[in-house]
Amino acid sequence: MFTGIIEELGRIRAIEKRGEDARIVIEARTVTEGSHDGDSISVNGVCLTALDVKPDSFAADVSKETLFRSTLGNLKEGSPVNLERAVTPTTRLGGHIVQGHVDARGEFLNSENHGDSWTFRFAYPKEVARYLVFKGSVSVEGISLTIANLTDDYFEIAVIPKTFEVTNFSELKPGDAVNLEVDVIAKYVERILMRSTAGKVAVERSL
Repeated sequence: MFTGIIEELGRIRAIEKRGEDARIVIEARTVTEGSHDGDSISVNGVCLTALDVKPDSFAADVSKETLFRSTLGNLKEGSPVNLERAVTPTTRLGGHIVQGHVDARGEFLNSENHGDSWTFRFAYPKEVARYLVFKGSVSVEGISLTIANLTDDYFEIAVIPKTFEVTNFSELKPGDAVNLEVDVIAKYVERILMRSTAGKVAVERSL
C-alpha cells in the first residue's frame, strides 16, 4: 500500500524484453535506501516488486497484463518515473490509500500556469466515472491528488510547485497517457451497496 506522496523522480536505465513481458532497471537513490529484494515500490502508480536492489538502482519484472493495462509499456530509456516505497505502520498518511493497482488509462489534455501553480486537465474513460467526485481523491501516475473540477469528460487538479518539481508532471505533453487509480474506498462502498440491494431483493421475492 502507498500514500501517493512521491519520494523521488527516477529514470529508466534499461528495458529488457522477455517475450511478452519485460524487465526494467530504474535509476534511483532515495527509494533504494532501506529497500531489499522483494519489497514493493510504486512506479508511476504501479506496484512492482523490487529486484537486484543497489544503492543507485533497482530492477523489476513487468508482466504482459501490467504492460497492457498501464502506461509502463510506453516507457523508454531515460523516461522519468514517479517512485514511492510502500508504507509502514509508522508512515504519515499524507495522501490517501493507494494500492498501486491501475484502474484505467487517462489522457493528459493540457495545463495552465497561474504563476506559482498549475491546473492540469485529464480525460478519463467512462468505466471509472462513477468513482470520481468533486474534491475527492484520485491517483494520477501514482500521485495522490484532489479533484478541483469535474465534468463528464475530464477532471482538473491543482498542482503546486513542489509536485511539479518532484514528479514527471513537468514532462507531460498533451495526448500522453497516464495511469489512473480511483479511491479504493469508493469501490468497496459500491460493492457493499450492490450486495445489500441484491440481498434485499432476494428476501422480498421470497416473501
